[in-house]
Amino acid sequence: MNIEEEKLSEIEAQLFCPKGEKGIEMGEAMHATNIGMTLAAINALEIYDECNILEIGHGNGKHVGNLMHEANGLRYFGIDISESMHNEAIKNALPFKDQVSFCLYNGVNMPFEANFFNKIFTVNTVYFWKNPQEFLEEVYRVLKPGGHFSISFADKTFMQQLPFVKELFALYSADDMEVLALGSPFKLLKIDQKEEKVTSKAGEEITRIYHVALLGK
Repeated sequence: MNIEEEKLSEIEAQLFCPKGEKGIEMGEAMHATNIGMTLAAINALEIYDECNILEIGHGNGKHVGNLMHEANGLRYFGIDISESMHNEAIKNALPFKDQVSFCLYNGVNMPFEANFFNKIFTVNTVYFWKNPQEFLEEVYRVLKPGGHFSISFADKTFMQQLPFVKELFALYSADDMEVLALGSPFKLLKIDQKEEKVTSKAGEEITRIYHVALLGK
């Protein structure tokens, strides 16, 4: 493996699970690049007062303030596999400490009772689900009947252009997501396609096509 390949592999590993100082830097970059996708996932949920909300893969948590202003009496729970992101999120969401809770998990089993959340969302984590059907069943378990789950993800064709996207990523088109959702206990309510201008790691402005899938229980 040459130096360039080593750098790309390190970026891929940090995207999967940010660690240490470089992980904190990656968390900042992900927040800046993904805020549009995050807000789209939140907007799709149509959040109302007194909701219990779960975010899967919360990153550095700098967007939590946006969410907490959506309605009154919200309770936000964030889970992540990264200890670095867990610690950063606790710091960044400190103004809302009485309404938010963060915990580490193993990427598979969610430490919550059944039928607990009104709304659940996740942004750019679907690529890393080891067993997508089992993962969706676990999300379904912790979501209340009548609840919604939004999944924001970049389109397969866009992701294939990125040099650091290698074996850790499983890529999805809208059609792939439809097949995944229809094989789960969820009802597929809609998949919206969106696009935005983002700055690449090389400093170039590129157009990202992404989707927001909305699933219902």
